[in-house]
Amino acid sequence: MAQTVNSIPCAALIIGGSAGSLDVLLEIFPNLKKDLGFPIVLVIHRKASNESLLTDLLQSRTTLKVGEAEEKELLTAGKVFIAPADYHTLIEDDCSISLDYSEKVNYSRPSIDVTFQSAAEVFKEKLVCILLSGSNADGVEGLKSVNNYGGKVVIQNPNTAIMPYMPQQAVLGVKPNVVLDSYDMADFINNLNN
Repeated sequence: MAQTVNSIPCAALIIGGSAGSLDVLLEIFPNLKKDLGFPIVLVIHRKASNESLLTDLLQSRTTLKVGEAEEKELLTAGKVFIAPADYHTLIEDDCSISLDYSEKVNYSRPSIDVTFQSAAEVFKEKLVCILLSGSNADGVEGLKSVNNYGGKVVIQNPNTAIMPYMPQQAVLGVKPNVVLDSYDMADFINNLNN
């Protein structure tokens, strides 16, 4: 059973992952309630040729609206925004999305660090970030920013991750608020306050 989180305010949820994270998302999405009071931004390492496949797959598993993030699009509650392949996804002060094609960070574009850091600056203590399975350390520096701004850091239990390196590095480098098994994540998200 997931930790009770009624006291955690959430204006935005950012989920980052790489290798092995799709399985977790497919476990979470069918169980999310349709009236979430905050947006979800997904930053998943993937190839550019798979753009619509991820959107279509996740949309088929949830009642939430799912779409690829677009330049200057405003974040809206109850919608899932997927970072486009090969673009960093930043959150601006007006809660809009900015897409950037600058150099890769941690060998990745989109970089989880870039999105976590920009969202932390905007949402501060009302940001919740979840880091899932993956095979590099992308996300760790971003989670440090989330901590510094008072946001909440959630890390997938490395023992349940297909590729445990990313969550292991996060547990070692960041003080998480919660470490969760994948089967507890949907309940955790559904219980976040906005």
